[in-house]
Amino acid sequence: MIVGKVIGSIVSTRKNENLVGNKFMLVEPLEVIGDTTNRIVAVDNIGAGIGEIVLVALGSAARIGCGMETSPIDAAIVGIVDDGVGLSGVPKK
Repeated sequence: MIVGKVIGSIVSTRKNENLVGNKFMLVEPLEVIGDTTNRIVAVDNIGAGIGEIVLVALGSAARIGCGMETSPIDAAIVGIVDDGVGLSGVPKK
């Protein structure tokens, strides 16, 4: 699992039938903010918004984490960070 910041959304009108109805977000891992080659497209079924710090599961954990074991998913947002003490780039509340 990684920690990242949601920096945008992706719209796809044509996609695999197992992905219909899902929201896709563009996530930039915190440790590499500014490096555009490491951005991740993640399924978001918890309602994260642009600018939020999120937890992202990768690989088979992503499919299990969002309850879509038979879908072609490599990354899924599985949590929104409320308090990130010690994380670089996370504002203190």
